Amino acid sequence: QVQLVESGGGLVQAGGSLRLSCVASARIFSSYNMGWFRQAPGKEREFAAAITASDTTTYADSVKGRFTISRDIAKNTLYLQMNSLKPEDTAVYYCAARASLIMPRPMSPTEYNFWGQGTQVTVSS
Repeated sequence: QVQLVESGGGLVQAGGSLRLSCVASARIFSSYNMGWFRQAPGKEREFAAAITASDTTTYADSVKGRFTISRDIAKNTLYLQMNSLKPEDTAVYYCAARASLIMPRPMSPTEYNFWGQGTQVTVSS
């Protein structure tokens, strides 16, 4: 079982930036598909961004142009750079992983096997 630990959340003013990190217990980023999801109170978990084992990226329309997903293989770490933050970005953010050669639906949470505990992001207006 791969362990994932998120960090980097916090309180930020609208228009500001945060960078979230997700550290894995093993070297997985060269072969695993990775994603970021978020969940606001009273809402279902929704897709934010993903990077596949082949390094293709996918973003939700709500974050395109503002968020960037990336990885550092040497540090076993996944990142989510969040710029131009809006109050509607407020949520608990989770990283997720799946060991697979193919990932036809990276935006679906049911495709992922491993999840972190989440980190809170709060954007004030």
